[in-house]
Amino acid sequence: MTPGNELLFLALGGSGEIGMNVNLYGCQGKWVMVDLGLTFADPAYPGVELILPDLSFIEERRDDLLGIVLTHGHEDHIGAIPYLAADLGVPLYATPFTAGLIRLKLEEEGLTQEVELNVIDNEGSFALGPFGFRYVPLAHSIPEGNAVLIDTPYGRVFHTGDWKLDERPLLGQPSTPEELTAIGDEGVLALVCDSTNVFNPQASGSEGDVREGLMQTIMGAKGRVLVTTFASNAARLQTLGEVANATGRKLCVAGRSLDRIIGTAKAAGYLQDFPPTVDWDDAMALPRSDVMIIATGGQGEARAALSRIAFDSHPIKLAEGDLVVFSSKQIPGNEIAIGRIQNALAKAGILMVTDRQAEVHVSGHPGRPELEAMYRWIRPEILLPVHGERRHMAEQARVGLASGIRHAPVQSNGDLLRLAPGAPEIIGQEDIGRLVLDGDVILPADGATMNERRKLGLHGQISVAVALDRKGKLIGAPALRTQGVPVEEDKLAFLEEAAEEAAAVVPKGSQEEEALRERVRLAVRRTATRWTGKKPLVDVLVIRA
Repeated sequence: MTPGNELLFLALGGSGEIGMNVNLYGCQGKWVMVDLGLTFADPAYPGVELILPDLSFIEERRDDLLGIVLTHGHEDHIGAIPYLAADLGVPLYATPFTAGLIRLKLEEEGLTQEVELNVIDNEGSFALGPFGFRYVPLAHSIPEGNAVLIDTPYGRVFHTGDWKLDERPLLGQPSTPEELTAIGDEGVLALVCDSTNVFNPQASGSEGDVREGLMQTIMGAKGRVLVTTFASNAARLQTLGEVANATGRKLCVAGRSLDRIIGTAKAAGYLQDFPPTVDWDDAMALPRSDVMIIATGGQGEARAALSRIAFDSHPIKLAEGDLVVFSSKQIPGNEIAIGRIQNALAKAGILMVTDRQAEVHVSGHPGRPELEAMYRWIRPEILLPVHGERRHMAEQARVGLASGIRHAPVQSNGDLLRLAPGAPEIIGQEDIGRLVLDGDVILPADGATMNERRKLGLHGQISVAVALDRKGKLIGAPALRTQGVPVEEDKLAFLEEAAEEAAAVVPKGSQEEEALRERVRLAVRRTATRWTGKKPLVDVLVIRA
């Protein structure tokens, strides 16, 4: 597929799911990519933490790919760069703070010489082939949240990235309604828009309101206070620094990602008034009412600081009467992990406040009133919902059509959509997929390794060793070992019967080895199923004398 005299859109991630945003625009034989993100694994991927997009479509066309444009620094928009960008071999473009985060990732992977990173000034412009780009600042929960205004021969696209409206954003200066209206006055073909929070009938709220809520909550605390938030939310870090100063508490930071964000933000000119921090030992030596800790781990991550503190395996200690504030939204799918930590804190007599008890968090994504305001300002011919599950995108399409937008197609990852000329139309379906980062190896998410691991987790495993003499006759009884097969009390009896069944299918004379393995495998698995109702993986080793 080579784009002709047309404007194409193709999502390889982020449409039909929240996270892993990868969007392609095609025009006059060339492609550009907007964002290259990842998502985090769930229990369906045992042993895996990170899920990456499968870029096979554009890897096969890398000679036609001009570059990768990054909207902002969240992991679901830049997280796949250190794993996939070098193979694409094209330059990256980002504003200073986002570029700082990307640079750290490239340095960690030793890729700074292999991947070209271009730093574009805030509100800066550049061109790639038939595409022109201009960064348009929008409020979000990280510095330098940007839309990109994309000029093409077939009309302009306003690609929002992640955004919200915030009259008191604390960090950065988002575009005003007047500036956005001016963009709409110049004509916009398509608004490609974040759908995450479309079901919220209220506006997402201001970071300034969170500052007041946190101030009230922490002002009344008697003991140590720990606040957990997303490390990337530099505006929240600014807020917490101000709260620490106002409440007379020394600030302590726990989490590598927090250190990284604070350092990068300061280098880009943000957090200049952030108070000096004390180390863990000094924090523990201070009177309990004189310290406030900012820690990672509010989503229940087992290795993050909050989890280790909750289970008393961290130098920072909390005790009965101390307070933990969850200054972040609970991401769907993390309920069990978060509940595990909160139960451990409750058992220790530690008080907790979440966004259900006080205004200690606001979303970084637009509610319905904010979406409707953006429609009025930009006035696109086409609304293209992205960044959401299918239900989110379908709902935003309905809201857009009810607001008077002429076209609102709902696409999914892999749908090849022609935006122009003519009415928007899905003209094809391209192969998509997911990859997993398994240790240091990138594998297909539904390939042999992951399927085998799922079966191991569900059914367990049995190893069988069969020894044969030179004539192919059995020497002794087959030896068996089990892992994860539910035969605890009856294990010896099970192994004895399984060995007998395996021996019974070994022929008296020589036989082709693969056929022999399969006969033994099936015999042992039948025995296991009869005993347990499970179908374990069975590995057979044939040893010949």
